[in-house]
Formats: sequence, C-alpha cells, structure tokens
Amino acid sequence: MVLIFPIILALCLGLVLSFLLVNFFRKQDAPNLPPGHMGWPLLGETIGFLKPHKSNSIGNFLQQRCSRYGRIFKSHLFGSPTIVSCDHEFNLFILQNEEKLFQVSYPKSMQGILGKYSLIIATGEIHKKLRSFAVSFIGTSKSTPEFFHLAENMSISMMDSWKSCKPVSFYKEAKEARARLSSTVKQMIKEREQRNIVGLIERGDFLDVVLSKKSLTNDEIVSIVLDILLGGYETTATLMSLIVYFLGQAPNALENLKEEHQGIRKRKKDGEPLNWEDYKKMKFTRNVICEAMRCGNVVKFLHRKALQDVKYKDILIPSGWKVFPIFTAVNFDSALHKNPLEFNPWRWFDEETSKKVSPFGGGPRLCPGAELAKVEIACFLHHLVLNYRWKTKADDYPLAHPYVEFRRGLLLEIEPIGKIFGRES
Repeated sequence: MVLIFPIILALCLGLVLSFLLVNFFRKQDAPNLPPGHMGWPLLGETIGFLKPHKSNSIGNFLQQRCSRYGRIFKSHLFGSPTIVSCDHEFNLFILQNEEKLFQVSYPKSMQGILGKYSLIIATGEIHKKLRSFAVSFIGTSKSTPEFFHLAENMSISMMDSWKSCKPVSFYKEAKEARARLSSTVKQMIKEREQRNIVGLIERGDFLDVVLSKKSLTNDEIVSIVLDILLGGYETTATLMSLIVYFLGQAPNALENLKEEHQGIRKRKKDGEPLNWEDYKKMKFTRNVICEAMRCGNVVKFLHRKALQDVKYKDILIPSGWKVFPIFTAVNFDSALHKNPLEFNPWRWFDEETSKKVSPFGGGPRLCPGAELAKVEIACFLHHLVLNYRWKTKADDYPLAHPYVEFRRGLLLEIEPIGKIFGRES
C-alpha cells in the first residue's frame, strides 16, 4: 500500500505533463502562423528574450530571429504563445486596434506592482475615464508659468546638490526619493479630505485638482497621482540620463544644443525664468529628446493579447495569443533610418522621421504626458548645458534589463563651466 500513492502520483504527473506537451506543440502548428521556434515547454524562450544587452542595440535574441525568420515571428514568452513584431507597419496596426482586436495583457506580477487602476494596466471604460482626466490635466498644466517655475527649481536644486559629489552618479540622482509613494499619497488624500470637511478648502495644487473630480474613487485618485509622478520622474529620469549619456558621446550635437540655449538666454533678462514661448523656440532640443528616445529605448516592447482570431496580411494570430510590438527593432531598422545606430538629432528635421518611430506609443494609449516630459527635460537641459560640462566613463553604457539601467549608474565627471576638470580654462 505504501508504494501505491507514489505510483499514482507519478502517473498523474505524467498525464499532466503529456497533456501540456501535446497542447504546447499543437499551439505552434496552427495554420498561417509566422515561422519561429517555441523553445522549451512552459519556459519557452523567455530567458533568451530577457537577456541584458546594450539598450542602443536590438540584442542577439532579436537579431538572430529576425535574420532567421523575418521581422514577424512566433515564440513562447512569459508563459504564453506569442507573436513578436519587429515590423513598424504591423506595430502601428496593433496600436491602432487597441480594444478592438488587441488588449493590454501584462503579467500578473506587474498588475500587483502597479495596481489595477494604473493607466498602463487598466482597460476599457476605466482606462478611458482615467486617461481623459490625465490628458485634460496635463494639457492645461504644461504651458503654465507655475509648471516652468517648478521644473526650473527642481533642475537647479538637483545641480546644486552636485557640488559635494565627485563623481556624480547621475542615474541614481535623477531617480531618488520616491519610496512609499502610495502610502504617502493616501495619507495626503486623507488629510485633504479632513481639511475640506472643516471648511479649509484651498484650490490650486495638483492633488486638490484631482480630489475635485467627484467621479473618481480614492483608489483611482491614488493610481492617477502615482502614474503622473512615476511617469514624470521614473521614465523622465531615465530619458534625461540617456540624453546626458548620448550628448557625452556626441560633441557636435552638444555644441549645437548649447548654441540654441545661449540664444534663448541672450533674449532674456538676468534671472528671468523660462516660459512656453522659450520652449517653442527649442527645436533642436526637442530633436535631441526624440533621438535619445529612439537610440536609448526607454520602452523596449509592449504586452498585448489578441481578443479574437486576427488576420494580418497572410498571417493569422490566434485568439488569446500574446502580441509583442518591439519598438527597439523598428528604431534600428536600416530600411527606415540611415545609419540607425548613430545618435543624430538632425534627422528629426525631416518630418518623415516621426512617422517611422513610436517613441511615446500610439493609438488610444499614446503617452498622455509626452509633451509634459519634453518641457521638463528642456528646462533641465537649458541649465545643464549653459552651466556644466561633463565626461562619461568609457566602460559605462545603458543596458536593456529589460528596462533601461546603466552599467555603472552613469557616473559623470562634472564641473561648472569655467573649469576643465580640475584646472582653470
């Protein structure tokens, strides 16, 4: 009798494994699927897909499979059969058919971190409601004197903190002080609600505007605040770091950027703050921001799922399959971009360039804070290039891990203009 249970358990496990294997191999034999390899059962090719590589490259995994199978191929990633797209036209098709043919489908681990009301995770009517508020708030905030004043003060404050730091760990500095944001925001909401109950209502700051929207629940308010804070600091800090890195490797671009900001400063009185009219003159600055997005790949890919069987040209995407539009591969496609690995902000003077990339996504999920981030970074660059010079470490570079990190934290040798790293100019 003692041996019966282990035998039964082994048989059951064998049957389950056989079912999974049969089901796994059936999935890759569906008609009209693109070529590809599903890797190991259950695990698939996830480890190879996530292997760190320089973020200003597509990495070996995509390079090998695009060479072998073409720019659209099948795989098995994050536990699901997946169509991987390195094709710009197909990526646009996916983004433009959000909630019609495809839907956001991130792993449960991300849902636990970001919360079900995050703009990244939310779908359907909840997403529409939250995004509508974010777009409205950001649209009215980006050009106000108050926002420019805040962005400049933050930039100057961060630069002042560098005086006692040699070298500066720029990536860490740009991303500091966001611990326990959720609990902090909840506590602030509670205090504001109590203040309003006793009649001490003060309208005007960001949280007061959000709280005035009676259609939002407290959980939705917390999520909106976190999305804007994390979008404004997390991804913007990463992009700022990439810009500093690429400018350190491109002296011609840095000099052109400096000349643009010197021209803006000459037209202003001493100490006069930047404004929306100044920002509109920063054409090359915006080119630098977009080129850093293209070369650095803050967002490598998106998670989507087919809501039904989808036919695209001669390819069939079965219902329930994951679909990954890969922005990195499009950004470095030599058929779309001349010398794609080169950091070249001048390419953005050609309006066609903006049609060949999706640095801020697209369709109904186009990043609502894209312009706000550009304004914030432009203010930062204005003070950086006019007041500092810097050098990057030769062995430091951005890594896709899968999100961008720097190998050494982007350590900079940085000093105010007037000195050249330890001696008077």
